[in-house]
Amino acid sequence: MDSLNELGFYTLAGAPKTPRDLIAEVQQGEALGLGSAFISERFNIKEAATLSGAVGAVSTELGIATAATNHNTRHPMVTAAFAMTMHRLTGGRFSLGLGRGIAAMFNAFGLPSIKTAEIEDFVGLMRRIWRGEVVVGHDGPAGRYPLLTMGPDYDEHIPMTFTAFGPNSLGLGGRAFDAVVLHTFFTDETTARCVETVKQAAEKAGRDPASVRVWSCFATVGDHLPEAVRLKKTVGRMATYLQGYGDLMVSTNQWDPKVLQRFREDEWVSGFRGAIDATATTEELEHVATLIPEEWLAAAATGDHQRCVEKIQGQFDLGCDGVILHGASPTELQPIVEAYRHIRTPERFAHLSRNPAAS
Repeated sequence: MDSLNELGFYTLAGAPKTPRDLIAEVQQGEALGLGSAFISERFNIKEAATLSGAVGAVSTELGIATAATNHNTRHPMVTAAFAMTMHRLTGGRFSLGLGRGIAAMFNAFGLPSIKTAEIEDFVGLMRRIWRGEVVVGHDGPAGRYPLLTMGPDYDEHIPMTFTAFGPNSLGLGGRAFDAVVLHTFFTDETTARCVETVKQAAEKAGRDPASVRVWSCFATVGDHLPEAVRLKKTVGRMATYLQGYGDLMVSTNQWDPKVLQRFREDEWVSGFRGAIDATATTEELEHVATLIPEEWLAAAATGDHQRCVEKIQGQFDLGCDGVILHGASPTELQPIVEAYRHIRTPERFAHLSRNPAAS
């Protein structure tokens, strides 16, 4: 069976009750021929380094990427060693993926907000450490470090991925990273604009734009799933994004900010504690659905299998190099992936590596 290196999935989507669910998901994803498993990090039972090792141990073909962890929650040498361990463990299937984090959560935990210059500086440090350089007396945006080195026995290129939202992040992804993961529920216009921003930044930095892979993170919720599940994965997930960074979602997609204001001022929403998609009941989600316009949820693969496949194909037509089938487990994705395989043109994706960030 050909590996679908242009498709990926997030393991442990949503709020899993146990991280052991990952084992079956990875095995099923590999059996389906999906190209990559992406790992999101939460400060609970979804710690990225542990999950990465588990995916690497129970797979033989899947590409693996953290999408994302944060550079300022571990010492640079810890992160460098984590990535090198995964690189060697998986025979080059791993990509270290970084992101900015959620501002409200960082503030609550006393973590400093992450600036573009810090990430770019950190990427440079990782590249140097993995090449076996001895970094002495570094004093830059990423911090001050007397010594950073793994020693001269290492000389590796480990592809790096960046989860990007705004124009500054997209530009950074194009000039400094090997792959960029976009956000869920981006309109077609937003997706095309983001792809163009990444590729232009790469070209301006003297890189081959084709060498920077752009992944669409595309909610994939077929109508073969129960209605309550679909409601949670669409309305519930969108509502949670609006809770966490609604202003950014609205400005990026050029949506009407008055709709967001009405959402926030709703009596039930304003009084709800926690992530809506994690704990809201079906009845509560039905109420939330009245607050979110259908066009805000349209950027997703929904409907029957054929319709889902058509929507997935549309992401490639917008310039994306890969599509993460977001919000669903491989078991839930199986009929859609099988339908996609029947219409797929293998030659279009023959150049893609199984590592989700390798050119």
